[in-house]
Amino acid sequence: MQTDILTIIFVLAALAVGIILGMVLRRKLSESTVNNARVEAEKLVDDAKKEADALRKEATIQAKDAVLQAKTDWEQEARQLRREIQSQENRLQQKEENLERKQDHIDQRGEDLNQRENQYRQQSEQLQKKSNEIEQIYTDQRKKLEDISGMSGEQAKQKLMDSMLSEARHDAAKGIKKIEEEAHEVADKKAKKIMALAIQRYAGDFVAEKTVSVVPLPSDEMKGRIIGREGRNIRAIEAATGIDLIIDDTPEAVVISGFNPVRREVARISLERLIADGRIHPARIEELVEKAQEEVDEEIRQAGEQATFDVGVHGIHPEIIKLLGMLKYRTSYGQNVLVHSIEVAFLCGMMASELGVNVKQAKRAGLLHDIGKAVSHEMEGSHAVNGGDLARKYGESPKIVHAISAHHEDEKPETVLAILTQASDALSGARPGARRETLETYVKRLRELEQIGTSFEGVTGCFAIQAGREIRVMVSSDQVSDDYSHVLAKDIAGKIEQEMTYPGQIRVNVIRETRAVEYAK
Repeated sequence: MQTDILTIIFVLAALAVGIILGMVLRRKLSESTVNNARVEAEKLVDDAKKEADALRKEATIQAKDAVLQAKTDWEQEARQLRREIQSQENRLQQKEENLERKQDHIDQRGEDLNQRENQYRQQSEQLQKKSNEIEQIYTDQRKKLEDISGMSGEQAKQKLMDSMLSEARHDAAKGIKKIEEEAHEVADKKAKKIMALAIQRYAGDFVAEKTVSVVPLPSDEMKGRIIGREGRNIRAIEAATGIDLIIDDTPEAVVISGFNPVRREVARISLERLIADGRIHPARIEELVEKAQEEVDEEIRQAGEQATFDVGVHGIHPEIIKLLGMLKYRTSYGQNVLVHSIEVAFLCGMMASELGVNVKQAKRAGLLHDIGKAVSHEMEGSHAVNGGDLARKYGESPKIVHAISAHHEDEKPETVLAILTQASDALSGARPGARRETLETYVKRLRELEQIGTSFEGVTGCFAIQAGREIRVMVSSDQVSDDYSHVLAKDIAGKIEQEMTYPGQIRVNVIRETRAVEYAK
């Protein structure tokens, strides 16, 4: 189309050029020239017409070719589009057929489900009917049984429960007895072997030493000099040392009284030196007390270092070493606490060696387990808890802290090290000659043991023997069976552990016997 327009424009331009040329030639040339020009112009016009016709024909041919090519492309695109449309129609038709098949399948399943639902409903109605019939039969039978037995259902249930509980308790008691016998058989052998070996290997003093709080005097005249004019000397001694001097009718002796054992030792040394020096006045008293304090501090440090050296424990904080040295002036039931701590360390290390536990840690825990007693007169609470706090404060490991805190059950022992420390402490305190106990405390402990034993049902008598190391519990054969006697012994032992504090262990022996007596007349 564009080619046709160009051809027409070209023809019109040629005609315009020819007309213009003709007019120019007509004006400037003569008649002949005009004729010639007209001839030339006509010739040019004819040539232009021919050329225009040729161009028009060529343009027409090109236009036809373009239209034919466009028609061919359109027909090809139309065929491709028709093929795609046909393919989509085929897929849609296939999907429609699939949906119809699925719908038919769903309709069929719905019908099946409806049929099953109806069947289940009928079966449920039948089961409910049968259940009601069974319930009615059960009610009738239960009523007949109650009429025959003369007991209600609740009474029969209670009797059955009592019977089952009795049988279960009997079976449990037999099982407990068997398990405990097997466990005790193995544990006792191993424990006795380890403890016996530890005692044999440790060569310590058999009887514990005691702290002396009495200072002898060369004569009764010295009492007046110690008191001084209007009591100024004795007041100066008490103020400097923090203890009390008791000057009574005891001949040639002065009693030192104070809760702090270190201060009591400082007072003892100072008083002995004042008596030996003979110059007793407030200034001299302060001077000698200060020197005695320095000497006791040095002795405390040396005693703590010597204890760590003897046990073989190193890297202990200097403050803890000082606390260890202070234990030299503390006693527990007449047993020197520092000697006791060293003994516990050795026993704990020996038992740890037998069990394959870290020996150094065991010795460390045994040596430090009673450091809380060094400050028991200054801090409230259990010495075990106080000792654990001090050990934590001065950088001891959590295992050592726990072993110290748990050796008197203030905390539940959770490690082998804590249990070994507890056992070693009990072993050191319970061995013969280790400690002394006042008669009043001893009798009170025996009475408490017997009261605990008689507090259980079925017990007819309880007797504490072996200095409170064993109690024998007499039970009624009608109320306590042979198997249940093991459970009773365990309960009594548990109550003793909860309510009493005692060194070592206490054996609970439950005795049951049946006697048949008849008289021939």
